[in-house]
Amino acid sequence: MSNWRPLYMKCEDMELSIIIPTYNEEDNIGPLVRHLWHHGANEVHEVVVVDGDSADQTVNEAEQADAMVLQPGVKSRARQMNEGAKATSGNILYFVHADARPPSTYVTDIQQAIEKGYPHGCFRFRFDRYRGMLKVNSFFTRFDKTITRGGDQTLFITRQLFDQVGGFRDDYIIMEDFEFIMRSQKAAPFTIIPRDVIVSARKYEDNSWLRVNLANLIVYSLFHLGVSQHRLLSTYKSLIKHPKF
Repeated sequence: MSNWRPLYMKCEDMELSIIIPTYNEEDNIGPLVRHLWHHGANEVHEVVVVDGDSADQTVNEAEQADAMVLQPGVKSRARQMNEGAKATSGNILYFVHADARPPSTYVTDIQQAIEKGYPHGCFRFRFDRYRGMLKVNSFFTRFDKTITRGGDQTLFITRQLFDQVGGFRDDYIIMEDFEFIMRSQKAAPFTIIPRDVIVSARKYEDNSWLRVNLANLIVYSLFHLGVSQHRLLSTYKSLIKHPKF
């Protein structure tokens, strides 16, 4: 792990900045922001929603929930998250998807992980429809394997390490979380907090469990073969129906 030195930080020194990239999330963003504020106590420095030109009421719902809203004029989760990081001032960054719900203990969990010497990490997850084969997906998120990672598990990282590795790649339009975690794990120890983020199972509503996981496996494999971003996205969109496309 090159050029990394432990950053010893006490709980009282931590300022958590939460960054949420959005696109047409009017049903999810308000409840999520309120959840984060409610369970964040005095430890959450700011909640920033970075919107990708939503056509619905996402921006209004976020503002009503007391989030700071940025509208950089781009629909690219990697670029949205980078813009959010630039606009915040906390020394801990926490990236959360709009359809996820971190555990009520998320602040303490992150603080304890950092105090133990882990400058970045994620949670496990389980779906909001926790039944059948979805339990299989959830079970494997406890293992430290790249194929079981993803933005749905949320990601915390010290600003020091985020800046060191250069943030997310702006040229990525898919698989940006995988690429970032693979790169940051080479720089510093990574941990998986043994608590569950609740994740929406909405993409399984119009697709079978097998179809979604086959699509994920194909795109993951093509990603590791170096296939272009645009081909990865078009392949994924051709394989499954998704409410975000």
